[in-house]
Amino acid sequence: MQKELNIYLSLPRDVSENVILGYLAKYGDIIEKCNIYDFSALLCQRSKNECFVWIVDCDEDTKNVILEFSKIKSLDKNIKIIALSSNTGAEFTLGAIRAGADDVISKPVLQDILITSIENIISDFDKDGSKNRLGRVISTFSNKGGIGKTAIAVNLGYEIAKYTKKRVAIIDLNLQLGDVTTFLDLNPTFDISYLMENFDKVSEDFLLSVLQKYKDTSLYILAEPPFAQQANDISKEQIYLLLDKMREYFSYIIVDTGSNFDDKTIAALDNSDMILLSAIVNLPAIRNCQRCLDLFDRFGYNNEKIKLVLNRYMENDEIKISDVEKVLNKKVWWKIPNNYITMMSAINKGIPLSEVNSDTSIADNFKELAAKLTDGIEYMKIEKCKRN
Repeated sequence: MQKELNIYLSLPRDVSENVILGYLAKYGDIIEKCNIYDFSALLCQRSKNECFVWIVDCDEDTKNVILEFSKIKSLDKNIKIIALSSNTGAEFTLGAIRAGADDVISKPVLQDILITSIENIISDFDKDGSKNRLGRVISTFSNKGGIGKTAIAVNLGYEIAKYTKKRVAIIDLNLQLGDVTTFLDLNPTFDISYLMENFDKVSEDFLLSVLQKYKDTSLYILAEPPFAQQANDISKEQIYLLLDKMREYFSYIIVDTGSNFDDKTIAALDNSDMILLSAIVNLPAIRNCQRCLDLFDRFGYNNEKIKLVLNRYMENDEIKISDVEKVLNKKVWWKIPNNYITMMSAINKGIPLSEVNSDTSIADNFKELAAKLTDGIEYMKIEKCKRN
């Protein structure tokens, strides 16, 4: 992989340069130093068939440094820019990403965050310097409210991003009553209606500027529109186009669908690689689940595409798993334990379960689910070793 990678550093000649070089010791002789304003000329002399990472300090002459990002991206869109700054407020971050930065890291820089950013960039390229396989779309669905599908979408997306370090997007497709931003205490500048209105401008950089990044993670959120009329203006054709485009730039796309079988929800379900059909263990929910399965069968969905997930599961429930499977004629694929106190604490604080208490059974459950969906066999072993 190192033969396909080049790392360039544009840093002030002070102690921070030595610190960064120490962090990147594993990359050894593929690191080169350069002046910010010589970088464009330097790249013109090099092959464009490799993965270039430019790590640049933006604290000095911030405005002109950001202008340089656009010039560099015009030379080769495969050049990846990691911007370091003491000011990572919304205005700077948005401006840097719009200009072409692929990641913005706050100073003082932590080694784990910097290495993760670089490794994430590397993983996005194959040996020819082109994009890897398209991203995977996973929809959470229930045709009955109050089942917890949004909580599933949010915590699953967070754990996948935390584990894989790859870009994960959560799309709130509950266009009139969406809660994803509430669950994560976000107040995004843009939403899905803005993206659709400007779809002709969509590129990797544009998407990263419109979606709201969750803290220092690789998780991005596409919020629901603030007004009902905006939701009505979005068509099913646009949902198809959106998901196709998102696959190009995100490794995993989690869609929190609406609870109705409208044309936009069906468009998302059609374009999903997997549907997590959520239910709880009571008769009304199981009856609604049966109706969903009947409709999915009429839609022609492959049985393997539909995964039955039981939320708020308790071992001593009056209705047993075997009863559910017999009624629905479908195996239960995953069970999420009931932990009302931890879940409500997470929702009320606007944070994922793992940030409330990473040692609870329900937090572990979502880590295991993320591992299962990403083939992460060693995930739980790593997490348990960290605790010990």
